[in-house]
Amino acid sequence: MSSIDFPDGFLWGGATAANQLEGAYREGGKGLSIADVLPEGRDRIDLVNKPDFDFSIDPKKFYPNHIGIDHYHHFKEDIALFAEMGFKCYRFSIAWSRIYPNGDETEPNEEGLKFYDALIDECLKYQIEPVITISHYELPLTLAKKYGGWKNKQLIDFYERFARTVLTRYYKKVKYWMTFNEINSAAHFPVMGQGLVTANGADDKKNVYQAWHNQFVGSAKAVKIGHELDPHLKIGCMILYATTYSYDCDPKNQLAALQDNQANNFFCADVQVRGHYPVYTKSLLARNGVQLSDLDYTQEELDLLAKYPVDYIGFSYYMSSVVDVTHEKHETVNGNLMGGVKNPFLKSSDWGWQIDPTGLRIALNQLSDRYEKPLFIVENGLGAVDRPDANHYVADDYRIDYLREHIKAIAGAIDDGADVMGYTPWGCIDLVSASTGEMSKRYGFIYVDEDNNGQGSFKRYKKKSFDWYKQVIASNGQDLG
Repeated sequence: MSSIDFPDGFLWGGATAANQLEGAYREGGKGLSIADVLPEGRDRIDLVNKPDFDFSIDPKKFYPNHIGIDHYHHFKEDIALFAEMGFKCYRFSIAWSRIYPNGDETEPNEEGLKFYDALIDECLKYQIEPVITISHYELPLTLAKKYGGWKNKQLIDFYERFARTVLTRYYKKVKYWMTFNEINSAAHFPVMGQGLVTANGADDKKNVYQAWHNQFVGSAKAVKIGHELDPHLKIGCMILYATTYSYDCDPKNQLAALQDNQANNFFCADVQVRGHYPVYTKSLLARNGVQLSDLDYTQEELDLLAKYPVDYIGFSYYMSSVVDVTHEKHETVNGNLMGGVKNPFLKSSDWGWQIDPTGLRIALNQLSDRYEKPLFIVENGLGAVDRPDANHYVADDYRIDYLREHIKAIAGAIDDGADVMGYTPWGCIDLVSASTGEMSKRYGFIYVDEDNNGQGSFKRYKKKSFDWYKQVIASNGQDLG
């Protein structure tokens, strides 16, 4: 039993992304997105980072996002299972290219909007609050290929049109929104969030920072639109957060850890939450070979950032990282779109991500102290190899252990004074991995019978963690099993 009371109305639920589970990549008038040209396999990031990658589809390769888990045709079944677990909310994204197939149209695709009408209504039928990410790693492919991705300021207008369309359509039914998923991930892998690869400028950090500025402006415009529709809407940012430690007490490593936090954990949130660029911006850009004068921005845009900051901070937390600049050789580990120095005090997942529940409590305290705004843990979970028995049952005690310890960490942070809105573990139903394109890297409470090649019955089966999480929600976090 937990000794800490979670707040009344705490938003327990789960999280997914359209490009990783919907499938139906050419149905209902949908256009291609950048996710649709990412091949399967653990080397997909390496392939995308090659100079000759040009967003083309190779007929010799398999593209798992085309199929996802066929949620497009199974969403009623899936949401009924979420309701059986007792979800208070469900975080999902709207596929931009399902609403504007190329991204630059002037009129939306009504068939795409009707799909989300049905999806949202199905959630509300079970009193599940939709939590919608407006842009989650699914930039329309045309906006990357024709316009060069988010470094092009024209994308601000295209995003504003998209945001206005979905906010206006759904604001009476949807209270919680986020503008961009893991916006800061572009520091390591800009193709997902910004549509930038080597061929269109990803290797020039000036383009990454310009793209961020354009996204900050787009985010502020979305907040403006939402609050004009209904001042009570809650529109947040969403960042990737990896609690960052210095390898030791050497002052050089301490300084490096501080600068790493600024660059990777705080910069994007500082702008979106505080409404202005932080004092370290000039030095951060300089460390990346960029000058402020290199960027295209206006006073009007800066005023917009100041006037329309986000209402809360959504973030993903899977792991912590370690910074060491004083040793030439050290053991390294993998992570969420980034790796780092191995922490000898932590165990790792099947994919080499270091498991650190205490790091989540630290993250919540750091974010709470810095911003004094509500916090929403919208991704957290364990990617693991699940081995079902003959009846398709998965006894995933390892996942239960992982989530239990992280929920305890949340309780500890709430006791520390952090204002935590909710918790939506990632991949509440198995889906395609963003970083590797695999189905075998499973996160869900629900097993989907599908392999890495898109083969299987696509039937859904409850794992052991399904009933465990059901009791966690029913007890508002008091019964952790």
